[in-house]
Amino acid sequence: MAIDPVCGMEVEEKTATITSEYQGKTYYFCAPGCKTAFDKEPEKYLKSDSSSGQPHGDHH
Repeated sequence: MAIDPVCGMEVEEKTATITSEYQGKTYYFCAPGCKTAFDKEPEKYLKSDSSSGQPHGDHH
């Protein structure tokens, strides 16, 4: 399982359809909004502890 760097939700890599590559690493997302937020400011999400999650919509 991968962890969505934006919200901290677990994402299954094998079935994930929303991904982004950054600095040679693939990141997996639970929803398009998380990918959009990450693509806009990747460093913002990589500097913080992704397991704490960030508030965003209620698409879960």
